[in-house]
Amino acid sequence: MDIIVRPGDSLWHFSEVFNIPLQLILDSNKNINPQFLRVGQRIRIPGFINISYQIKQGDSFWQIAQSRNLPLIAILLVNPGLNPNHLQIGQIIHIPQRITWRLVEGKQNYTYTHMMNDIKKLLNVYPFLQSTSIGSSVLGKELPELLIGNGAKRIHYNGSFHANEWITTPIILTFLNDYLLALTNQSSIRGISPFSLYQQTSLSIVPMVNPDGVDLVLQGPPSDEALKNQLITWNNGSSDFSGWKANIHGIDLNDQFPAKWELESARNPKSPGPRDYSGERPLSEPEAIAMANMTKQRDFLRVLAFHTQGRVIYWGFENLEPPESEVLVNEFSRVSGYEPIQSAGSYAGYKDWFIQDWRRPGFTVELGSGTNPLPLSQFDDIYDEALGIFLAALYM
Repeated sequence: MDIIVRPGDSLWHFSEVFNIPLQLILDSNKNINPQFLRVGQRIRIPGFINISYQIKQGDSFWQIAQSRNLPLIAILLVNPGLNPNHLQIGQIIHIPQRITWRLVEGKQNYTYTHMMNDIKKLLNVYPFLQSTSIGSSVLGKELPELLIGNGAKRIHYNGSFHANEWITTPIILTFLNDYLLALTNQSSIRGISPFSLYQQTSLSIVPMVNPDGVDLVLQGPPSDEALKNQLITWNNGSSDFSGWKANIHGIDLNDQFPAKWELESARNPKSPGPRDYSGERPLSEPEAIAMANMTKQRDFLRVLAFHTQGRVIYWGFENLEPPESEVLVNEFSRVSGYEPIQSAGSYAGYKDWFIQDWRRPGFTVELGSGTNPLPLSQFDDIYDEALGIFLAALYM
């Protein structure tokens, strides 16, 4: 929501009027010098939207503000130039409305388009949330990274490395939405203050590593006839892609990282297909390259890759992980009920590479249980289990 600066206004004053932490307003207006506000300047207030209201007989600004539990000044700020003493019946004014509901609509077949639409809604209402592109998929879909927080602890979450594990994307974005809601409403999540997490951590999220594959699972092959026929051939002649894990090149993106890649490649399929083909070399695919470059740039303290299924957490690689990893995974296990397993006996995964090259904690979290893709009927249970892990990864 935008408001217009008047004489004597300050960002601190706006934080008091709208009951929003000052830091969130500062971070929503990074291009503005808070010491030198100009009359008429536009300021973004996070966690609010403007709604239209038509004046009725007997209305006054004071009555409208009282009925919505708003200070009178809040309505004046979103109606610059309006004389509150000369309201006219039928006149349209703006009223600030605090967002108290989720914007992310996760309980549906969650395509790339659904994700991008939800991200757009979050960025509009919560401008202290930042978005950048880390690269593009094979078919040219932008790979967004979402950034939130100012702290020194740099944490990373990702989802949908595997196409038919797409439910991880709306699970992660639902957590992000709840985190944003709690920040702007100054409420807690399971007794934890989100604002202290915001101050202490910088959270990076790549919610959908493999958008081409996700859309293949949910919508079928692209209209390009040659590509469609190639995909069906790779899929053993079937047009049912519900078992597809790979990217659109038939390469498993979580077998693409230079962490004993040769060993994984030697035992995997030797040609493109729905799963487990490691490609001709590590980091051949644009999605894997983008993830590797981002990880090098960000220098994360720890990373969590969310997959399905099994209700387990893999936390080691070749005994290269630090002692802290076991402490963390035991807490993740306590809050989720998931079983910690040191090694999956596999190689070339994203968290394997992170542990190998940084000697820092990396985790593969297998959400839910059953056959991929997991049904949406499990969404609430999976989210409830995962919520403790999301939080613990930030507060520990």
